[in-house]
Amino acid sequence: MTGGTASARRHIVWDWNGTLLHDIHAVIAATNASFAELGFAPITLERYRDLYVVPVPKFYERLMGRLPTDAEWVVMDEAFHRHYWTAAADAGLTDGARGLLAEWEADGLTQSLLSLAPHDRLVPLVRRYGIERHFLRVDGRTGPSHTSKAGHLVRHMEALAASGVAPEHTVLIGDAVDDASAAAHIGARAVLYTGGSHSRSSLESAGVPVVDSLAEAVRTARELAE
Repeated sequence: MTGGTASARRHIVWDWNGTLLHDIHAVIAATNASFAELGFAPITLERYRDLYVVPVPKFYERLMGRLPTDAEWVVMDEAFHRHYWTAAADAGLTDGARGLLAEWEADGLTQSLLSLAPHDRLVPLVRRYGIERHFLRVDGRTGPSHTSKAGHLVRHMEALAASGVAPEHTVLIGDAVDDASAAAHIGARAVLYTGGSHSRSSLESAGVPVVDSLAEAVRTARELAE
């Protein structure tokens, strides 16, 4: 990282699914394929965005009227991921993502990537898209899949501390209310993007800026991270 000014310390933590990766249609396809296996009716994109929540078992609670048992969750999680990774092969980066990553880096600012996607799946995919070089660090989920992002973000920021990254100059750009909660947990800011898993009304309930493009997200992050 260059320099020692507040500007040079500005940092973005990017979410992956639904933010940098435009995979919402793969998510819906996988959700409905797994629902068919589990005996649930298919769900529309609009209803998915209205109901979706992290941790994911609570999403199923909204659909089922109760939390899934541990045994049911294992089946649900396996079915979704089996279908998702097939459908996601055709997903691309969100419009403008490559240029925004390059511009932020060219300005001498830093960025990293944190996802609840499994780490061993995430890293090869990020490399395949040729964007790994823009990030100080890429972290996916390790451990159980029914978790929120807060604990993962704590560990992510601890690993970045040696690079001079501080929560007060950090903005998390994501597509879920859980992203805003995680940022608040460490004293960082958040900007939420409407192209992913939540409806705008759901995102607005988090009380942070909500935007309709990644370009607007980055512009807002520049201001918040001062």
